[in-house]
Amino acid sequence: MGLPTTGEFRDRGSKFFAYAFPVRTEEDAQQHLEAVRKQHPKARHHCYAYRLGLDKNNFRANDDGEPSGTAGRPILGQIDSFGLTNVFIVVVRYFGGTLLGTSGLINAYKISVQDALQKAEIIEQTVEDVFRLTFGYALMPDVMNAVKKLEIKVLKQEFGEEGMLEIAIRQGEREQTLVRLRAHIAKVSLEEAEILKAIEGLEVVHLFTL
Repeated sequence: MGLPTTGEFRDRGSKFFAYAFPVRTEEDAQQHLEAVRKQHPKARHHCYAYRLGLDKNNFRANDDGEPSGTAGRPILGQIDSFGLTNVFIVVVRYFGGTLLGTSGLINAYKISVQDALQKAEIIEQTVEDVFRLTFGYALMPDVMNAVKKLEIKVLKQEFGEEGMLEIAIRQGEREQTLVRLRAHIAKVSLEEAEILKAIEGLEVVHLFTL
């Protein structure tokens, strides 16, 4: 998602204010949680959930004193319902004096988060692998021509004692693109490039995934 958004829901005097933030790390989420707590120091509950990472395996749901499973899980459920990751949501509750019951709480947390996410700009990002190519100057024309011909995205380039490029390749096309790159640089067929593990004077290192 893009910029932070807010949502709200009211039921029998209780007020629920949802705050949704784009985040990358647990530290980012913690900072937003502290900021919301300072903004609403008199609220009874600050319940939250987040899901992080490309594999979506890093997640947490916290009820902050509400009955187990009535707050954090519904918040996380809405994150998943919208198919999101790298999102942190905290819902602030002001108690209105009337108990809402388990189903009432689940509904309140769900709808307040839904309201926030429906206002959000959902950003779809392509997963890319970043590689560093280091090469001698004898290979430079072949490397540069290959990268240009294959329309590979160049993130960074440096030319000192050696040439260096940082390139980004869509994860789903990684193996195919690397084979084609080797074929162009080494001037061999795709079949030969598939079994060609190294090219003299060229080092290819995977740096990270975007």
